[in-house]
Amino acid sequence: MTPESPARTRAAHRERLSLPWWAWPAALLSGTILAAELTFGLPDIPWWLPFVVLVPLSVLLLLPLNRLRIAVTPTEFQVDDARLPVAVISDVVALDAAGKREALGVGAHPFAFVVQRPWISTAVQVVLDDPADPTPYWVVSTRKPVELATVLLEVSRRERAEQSS
Repeated sequence: MTPESPARTRAAHRERLSLPWWAWPAALLSGTILAAELTFGLPDIPWWLPFVVLVPLSVLLLLPLNRLRIAVTPTEFQVDDARLPVAVISDVVALDAAGKREALGVGAHPFAFVVQRPWISTAVQVVLDDPADPTPYWVVSTRKPVELATVLLEVSRRERAEQSS
């Protein structure tokens, strides 16, 4: 098997869905308040122990929320660990805040694949055309919905054209 050219493997879109800046001070403040409450409530333990344990722990709990990555390569749409071949994408819709709320609301399909972050108001809805997969669509949070939708449609059309020829 020959290696693929760099043009075939290079990402067309990359994005990291990081936490907003205010989440870090909020976590520190929450950890500090909880440590102070434990210090006052449990006078038998050293006063510094809850602070040493809970303040770093409150920040460490945010790290998994800060690691989500989105990438579009010429053959795949990657959302964290999930991989979707772009050949099965039939349509992509950029969603504003109201559209995201509607897509995730009461009328959402129970088999839909959803990766959403509440602090990001926009998303894309990726409609699939794969008879072997019961998943009708993906809804993925993104800060650049129009750019991501455009790249996904372009890459999907190119891949479908290559497969049909």
